[in-house]
Amino acid sequence: EVGGTLIEEDWLVPPLVCDEGSVNEISITHHVKEGSERADPRQFELRKVLGQGSFGKVFLVKKITGPDAGQLYAMKVLKKATLKVRDRVRTKMERDILVEVNHPFIVRLHYAFQTEGKLYLILDFLRGGDLFTRLSKEVMFTEDDVKFYLAELALALDHLHGLGIIYRDLKPENLLMYHFQLDSFCCLLFVPDFGLSKESIDHENKAYSFCGTVEYMAPEVVNRRGHTLSADWWSYGVLMFEMLTGTLPFQGKDRKETMTMILKAKLGMPQFLSQDAQSLLRNLFKRNPGNRLDGVEEIKRHSLFSTIDWNKLFRRELHPPFKPASGRPDDTIYFDSEFTAKTPRDSPGCPPSANAHQLFRGFSFVAISDEESQPPQNININMTSIQQLHRNTAQFSDAYDVKEDIGVGSYSICKRCVQKSNSMDYAVKIISKAKRDPTEEVEILRRYGQHPNIITLKEVYDDGRSVYLVTELMKGGELLDKILRQKFFSEREASAVLHTITKTVEYLHAQGVVHRDLKPSNILYVDESGNPESIRICDFGFAKQLRAENGTCMLTCDIWSLGVLLYTMLTGFTPFANGPEDTPEEILARIGSGKFSLTGGYWNSVSAEAKDLVSKMLHVDPHQRLTAAQVLRHPWILHKDQLPKYQLNRHDAPHLVKGAMAATYSALNMHVPPVLDPVGRSSLAQRRGVKKLTSTAL
Repeated sequence: EVGGTLIEEDWLVPPLVCDEGSVNEISITHHVKEGSERADPRQFELRKVLGQGSFGKVFLVKKITGPDAGQLYAMKVLKKATLKVRDRVRTKMERDILVEVNHPFIVRLHYAFQTEGKLYLILDFLRGGDLFTRLSKEVMFTEDDVKFYLAELALALDHLHGLGIIYRDLKPENLLMYHFQLDSFCCLLFVPDFGLSKESIDHENKAYSFCGTVEYMAPEVVNRRGHTLSADWWSYGVLMFEMLTGTLPFQGKDRKETMTMILKAKLGMPQFLSQDAQSLLRNLFKRNPGNRLDGVEEIKRHSLFSTIDWNKLFRRELHPPFKPASGRPDDTIYFDSEFTAKTPRDSPGCPPSANAHQLFRGFSFVAISDEESQPPQNININMTSIQQLHRNTAQFSDAYDVKEDIGVGSYSICKRCVQKSNSMDYAVKIISKAKRDPTEEVEILRRYGQHPNIITLKEVYDDGRSVYLVTELMKGGELLDKILRQKFFSEREASAVLHTITKTVEYLHAQGVVHRDLKPSNILYVDESGNPESIRICDFGFAKQLRAENGTCMLTCDIWSLGVLLYTMLTGFTPFANGPEDTPEEILARIGSGKFSLTGGYWNSVSAEAKDLVSKMLHVDPHQRLTAAQVLRHPWILHKDQLPKYQLNRHDAPHLVKGAMAATYSALNMHVPPVLDPVGRSSLAQRRGVKKLTSTAL
């Protein structure tokens, strides 16, 4: 450092002994911005522990000073005393690699600095979490998901290879989901874990060190005969196989057996994969690197990626298959709770020796601003607005007073609660984790709860046994209660109500979310105005985020439920149940027959357009049932301003309607065991000539 200005310098590492016993000397050049402000740990507020990399912890931090105050970053902290000389070289390499890399699908380094005992890397905070956590929740992805992520990854690898860098540790834990700009664009990026990346290679463009995660190693890395950039493409294939199948292609009972399998075992190709996917895997899993599919241009030409517009992908203009929840900027719901539950602490680190600071001379760095860089966001974080999952019941009771019950279910109970700090009313849904995993419900509410007609999730607490979902309080009560109590209710009003609900359902379906429990008790008013705008869809306990095209048939169950609601709004009684006394078997038989009345009695005052819409929403064949978009285009919805304003002639017995509706959904949710005939009557037994053996025969 000269006159307070960081200058470019060369840093010569003392000779070090590699794994193979050879001695190498590596010279590393540093590039820093002249006159830039230096950073130090005091400028960053610790928020969460995100995980552990190759050589240290990673924290979520907030910058508290400077022009980027309020910006969230990931801070990787390395203790100098715990680093071997070889690790110190890799750490310097990691800092240098990140300075050189500038790519949309590779994490960006903003600051690098050191104290007497520690090294700090300040990088982008990618709140979508790592791919390993997503994979552990999803088990496996669809081919469309995998194709999108692999295409991004191919571009990132190509950029690194262009810099002469072999990544060498490609695995789900080292890949992150990126929340990009206002449309929640999701990209796959390298996690800040370049500790195993290699720049130093011999005159044959080969590296010889043995490092990485063994299950993802290429054969030439395992046998230590020297490896090139091609080793990353083998790992690319392993990652693809795991994402598509949920398993690893080569995994033995121990490290030695796994390495033997990588060198010799025949690959078992799952036949449920498409021919294109199988073809790409076979071209990647070539044990001779010279025969292996090698390089991004060959990847681009492969038939699996025929639908990818690579230029749009690079510009992040393609829509990804998965979008992170649009919650708070510092949400960590996609990171492993094993780490995020820990209290973030950055304890003082002791330097390894008196000349430690000299050893890491040139490590400090401040990112250079340019016109292409994204300006830092001014994030105003309200610490009391939405808290992350807590693990202490007392934290919930410290913040809220629990009041009367609102509703009781088989696995949860809903109560009114009052926030102590401002005396405002909310609702809390208390879910027993022993009875149901609330993860998907929480993710869906965080992701889509910003929609004006979906209940807003305020806070989430977790004490290990129960999860507490704090939401806005539905003061207007259930939609059907309010409608049945109304003395005057017209088709025009019914159309406005159905339009609002269906528009919300269309939004959910477009995101691949099916509610699966759209009974009237889960559609409520947030206030007592009765305006359609105050309608909220609630209780996403049975909701699912669909991950494959064959799940689209499930979306029609939501349309059927809305058809039941419309039928009831128009006539004052339900289509398949006469009252609470009906048995589940009777109700299910009527539903299965697909027969319901649209003539006579109360239907005489209902328009033909309304009857047509009801019949198409309640069609017994889900493939012939209308979609949400088709419902919205139906004349009864499109031309609601032309519908009659006169009062509908409806059955006036709210208690019977409520009972019949409850009986309908109770029957649908009840598991009815099948009645089985004796085994001997089955066609299989008859074909095989199965006979009952007597004790004598035995």
